[in-house]
Amino acid sequence: MRIDLDVIQAWIQPRSRILDLGCGDGTLLENLRDHKQVTGYGLEIDPEQITTCIGKGLNVIDQNLDRGLSNFADHSFDSVIMTQALQTMHAPHKVLEEMLRVGKECIVTFPNFGHWKARWHLCVSGRMPVSDLLPYQWYDTPNIHFCTFRDFEFLCRELNIDILQRQVVAERPFSRLLKDLRPNLFGETAIYHLRKQR
Repeated sequence: MRIDLDVIQAWIQPRSRILDLGCGDGTLLENLRDHKQVTGYGLEIDPEQITTCIGKGLNVIDQNLDRGLSNFADHSFDSVIMTQALQTMHAPHKVLEEMLRVGKECIVTFPNFGHWKARWHLCVSGRMPVSDLLPYQWYDTPNIHFCTFRDFEFLCRELNIDILQRQVVAERPFSRLLKDLRPNLFGETAIYHLRKQR
C-alpha cells in the first residue's frame, strides 16, 4: 500500500464503521476490513473502480461527492476517510464539513503543492510542475484546488476543526530527512486526523 494508507490504517480503531470517500479500487477499505474488521462503505464515481470494489466483496455506492452526503445521517460512521481527493472537489470546505457531520472523526490526505520541487520548477521554468507526484499538465489535471499544509490548517481554524494528528510523508530521501523540520517545504503528502470542535 501507499505510505499514507499505512498511516491511516494505524489510526483506525478495530471494528469501526468507516466511510471511504473516493475509494478508488477499494485497496484501503479491503485492508481495513481484513486487518481491522471494519464495516462500512466506499463511495466512488468511476465505473471500473466500482466493479473492482464489488469483485473484492466491498460495499460500494456510485456517488458524486460534490453533491454532498445527504443520504447519510449525522454521526453514522466512526471515521470518514478521503485520500488524495480533497483537492479535486469543487468545494473542499463543504466536503470537510459534510465529512465531520456524518462521521465522528475524519482523515484526509492530499499532496503538498508547496513542496520545494514544485516551487523550484515554477520559479525556474515559469510553468506549472509535472512530476511523478503531480503527473498532469495544467489543462488536464483533476486537481482544481492547490493548497499547502499551511493553507489547510488555516481552513481548519476557520471551520472550527481540531487537528488530532498530523503526519507528513515524503518518499524521496532528501525530503524524508527534512520533512519534520520544515513540513510545508519538504513534505510531499499530508495526512490529517480531524474532529469538529465541541
